[in-house]
Amino acid sequence: MAHQQQISLPAKLINGGVAGIVGVTCVFPIDLAKTRLQNQRSGQQIYKNMMDCLIKTVKSEGYFGMYRGAAVNLTLVTPEKAIKLAANDFFRHQLSYDGRLTVFREMLAGCCAGMCQVIITTPMEMLKIQLQDAGRLVAQQRVLPSVMATLAISGNSAVPSRSYKTSPASKSVQVSATQITRELLKTKGVRALYRGLGATLMRDIPFSVVYFPLFAHLHKLGRRSPEDPAVPFYWSFMSGCLAGCVAAVAVSPCDVVKTRLQSIKKGANEETYNGVVDCVRKILKKEGPPAFLKGASCRALVIAPLFGIAQVVYFVGVGEFLLGYTPYNIYSA
Repeated sequence: MAHQQQISLPAKLINGGVAGIVGVTCVFPIDLAKTRLQNQRSGQQIYKNMMDCLIKTVKSEGYFGMYRGAAVNLTLVTPEKAIKLAANDFFRHQLSYDGRLTVFREMLAGCCAGMCQVIITTPMEMLKIQLQDAGRLVAQQRVLPSVMATLAISGNSAVPSRSYKTSPASKSVQVSATQITRELLKTKGVRALYRGLGATLMRDIPFSVVYFPLFAHLHKLGRRSPEDPAVPFYWSFMSGCLAGCVAAVAVSPCDVVKTRLQSIKKGANEETYNGVVDCVRKILKKEGPPAFLKGASCRALVIAPLFGIAQVVYFVGVGEFLLGYTPYNIYSA
């Protein structure tokens, strides 16, 4: 048992990395559509829905345009997923009494896990959103050239930075996460990478509070018997998908606020926000309550398979297997 505890963290890192890389590769185009749909304002819609967004993205930016910002996710998703899953396991263990957890303590463990993961999630999302939304801004510039010209003349550019400038041509200037990071650190310091931290906490803590207890209870329903904790891999997948879908939709309004706050570059006539409260107030005033559900279906389609895959990898025990432990040893230890 002691040896198993020693290798548990490396195993979780492997599990988080494998699950994250597979999941992100599968669903990243939908996540890109979600970001663009959340950022477009009422009366300035460039995309009608998810499919329209993806089709227009492929036409204007090519197939790989759907994966703009994926490199950031693929790089940071390993520690992010590992922290989330490992922290939840740790806090569940610490809060358990005789191997049992009340629903409240399950929610508390999820809350603590959500607080831990934002260390990685916030800068990851910050950089990803800039890259994902760049194509929408260029598309808006083509659709509303006169408005953009007026905005440029008046000097109301949100970020007077060469890394974010776009040409009037149909294709945008390609910028990388490294360029954006360097410029943010140079101009505003480390705090710039944690822009929207409050909104990220507001999204991820409730998500974890809903997701982890719900998943744990759904997962238990797949046990063959009370004495045998093993469940089929497809049950882990379905439990992760369902719990992820419910949690994602539940916190979708918080995700809209987070996306708006973390978007540095603004399009024509797009307002800036001074914090969470100001963002919520302006969205309600100018776009109404339905705006808080923009991209909700996309987010559900992203999170459901992402966490389904993560839980399959985690409970099958890919990391433990690679380190010399079989799923049988994991479940029976």
